[in-house]
Amino acid sequence: MGLVASRRRVGVTVQPRADWHVFDPLLIRWRLDSSERSAQLLSLSELRRGFEPVAASLAAERATAEQCAALASAASDLVVHGRSGDLEAYLEADVVFHRTLLAASGNEMLRSLAGVVSEILAGRTHHGLMPSSPNPQAIALHDAVARTVRDRDPAAAEAAMREIIDEAAAAMRAELDG
Repeated sequence: MGLVASRRRVGVTVQPRADWHVFDPLLIRWRLDSSERSAQLLSLSELRRGFEPVAASLAAERATAEQCAALASAASDLVVHGRSGDLEAYLEADVVFHRTLLAASGNEMLRSLAGVVSEILAGRTHHGLMPSSPNPQAIALHDAVARTVRDRDPAAAEAAMREIIDEAAAAMRAELDG
């Protein structure tokens, strides 16, 4: 994680924050469990806004039939678990959706960010920053992403994913401020 370094005759020293491996899911989880939660969530939301819409656009160009089916299935699961209020099952479906989308982009760098996104989603749920009943608009947007990826519409997939991230960021800010 890059938090500490060990040197002979010096011992263990804490490294400057700039040297930390900020994409390490363990470091993300640790920071979400600390007093830095709000700043970490803001930083992660800004990061997501920079890459997930691009991943959605690429997925609309490159996704396999199996990946399209997996996205549709995960979006359907979000509807079911959102209505039932089962936030753990909702989280699981959300993680599957985003991991599948990143893989469907066909870009190994984007796919490697799946752990980061999973920690963001889990952190939001486990720290009480997810409404007890997920926003129906967010669920509909996931369906829109799945549909536009299947329909091979990169611009619409990118726009729908950007809306998902903007909605999630606004909901988190409301929970943090409220």
